Amino acid sequence: MYLRITKRTNKDGSVVEYFQLAHNERHPDTRKPVAKIIHNFGRVDQLDRQELVRLCQSIGRVCGLRFDDPLAGDGNPPAPVGLPADMKIAQTLAFGCPLVIEALWEKLGLKKCLETIAQAAGGRTLLERALLAMVANRLCMPESKLGVWDRWLASVYLPSCQELKLRHMYEAMDVLHANIEEVEKTVFFNTANLFNLEVDLIFYDTTTASFNVDYEDDDNDPHTSLRKFGHTKEGNWAPQVVVALAVTRDGIPVRSWVLPGNTADVTTVAKVRADLRGWNLGRAMFVADAGMNSTDNRAELAKACGKYLLACRMASIAEIKGEVLGKRGPYTTFKDNLQAKEVIIGDGERRRRYILCYNPGEAERQAKHRQMIVEHLETELASHKDRSTSAQWAIDLLASRRFKRYLRTTKGGQLHIDRGAVADAAKYDGKWVIETNDDTISLEDAACGYKSLMVIERCFRSLKRTQIKMTPMYHWASRRIETHVKICVLALQIERVAEISCGKSWYHIKRALETLQVTEFFDSKYRVLMRNELTTEAEKILKSLKIKPPPRVIQTSEQDQIL
Repeated sequence: MYLRITKRTNKDGSVVEYFQLAHNERHPDTRKPVAKIIHNFGRVDQLDRQELVRLCQSIGRVCGLRFDDPLAGDGNPPAPVGLPADMKIAQTLAFGCPLVIEALWEKLGLKKCLETIAQAAGGRTLLERALLAMVANRLCMPESKLGVWDRWLASVYLPSCQELKLRHMYEAMDVLHANIEEVEKTVFFNTANLFNLEVDLIFYDTTTASFNVDYEDDDNDPHTSLRKFGHTKEGNWAPQVVVALAVTRDGIPVRSWVLPGNTADVTTVAKVRADLRGWNLGRAMFVADAGMNSTDNRAELAKACGKYLLACRMASIAEIKGEVLGKRGPYTTFKDNLQAKEVIIGDGERRRRYILCYNPGEAERQAKHRQMIVEHLETELASHKDRSTSAQWAIDLLASRRFKRYLRTTKGGQLHIDRGAVADAAKYDGKWVIETNDDTISLEDAACGYKSLMVIERCFRSLKRTQIKMTPMYHWASRRIETHVKICVLALQIERVAEISCGKSWYHIKRALETLQVTEFFDSKYRVLMRNELTTEAEKILKSLKIKPPPRVIQTSEQDQIL
């Protein structure tokens, strides 16, 4: 942290200087130091000097030093300012985020569970610390396993992890892989008890994680069998794995699965259902999108009176297109601009209960978006005399998923707008259809329950893009790939617990906690670790999480004891 002066040149050639309090952070991509402005003091020529004096005095109180204003006018020579002559600053370490993560790690039972597992594996006590370091890193500044050991641990205050070697990281991953079900079950039920969760809905979905390689794994090699070519969620064709996740309505992870990259979504339900059956979650309803809806899956989910709430593909099922969407009668209006009505088709074993949902706001948005597409196509067609499908502009349009659905090709090979497709698409604006086998669930609960499925999409965004950043993955062995995903899901577990407890996103929690740091002072005889003052926001977060603020002086020791 330092005081810097920035300059700005006006149009008349005059130069204005500004005082700023700043510190350097390492850019997550370039790894180069980047200045982050903490506070602007304003123009140098308009400086509130007393504000700087108060800041110096406040820092002095924290460090146990005296700062006197030489311009105070007491007639005496000013007292020495700054650190004692032989006192030096060794380093400053991030403290806030590691403190919270380690506290939640213990609160969720991960420390105890993993220590027990490590003891059974030969008393390798550092394995639990290695897993803590890897999980904490995903929530702070995601790195490779080498980066965690080589760079990140040196920048944070996690004293119990300082003895870790790179081999401990990989050994810990192997131990976790062998005991992952026990760990997942322990942390989930501890979380459920912590928040007194009622697990009435289980939301399920899949995503993909791709690799920067141009080959897939050999089926004949049991150690490398997960990376398979498939369509990623981003629309690419690449070697990947499928990551399946089950969460509660609060976004708390229940369990996760890592499957080969060529696994179809619709084929995953049977395994998920079988794995969750042993957890005795009660009469929880299974909620999933249309990709999981099939005759076999419905039969599997219905076993032992299992209940499900599944979205339907409206445009591809004749029963829905003809009878459900055409059902006359008023909608019942609920909160959040949501309307719904029930449609029963058939009776006996052929009885199907559908719920047709409608959102007027979403319907308007979709209509406007489609109109923009149609207008763009009209402009494109009007600007080309040659409408042959062999023209490059026509090829580009037909290759686009956005445009090709509204285009048709005549027998003569000419490109035109398909007005019938435009009119047909308008029938589905703002609508979606849900199927359920539970006659006891109300219309509102069913509609709102499925709408809550977006909570799992938020979990996937955190895992893949915003916070935890599951990719890129540098592993190739199947057990290591699977364990890396499990580590990311454990990080997601801690993230959601923190968010629910504080009522804030992890992004805001992390920003507030970044201000809490530990500074190491030393002289010829002593070494002292001291934390800085807690900000109001950081103090509120610790209070919400029921974490006791650490003492100002973290540690004091003699140099000859630590050198």
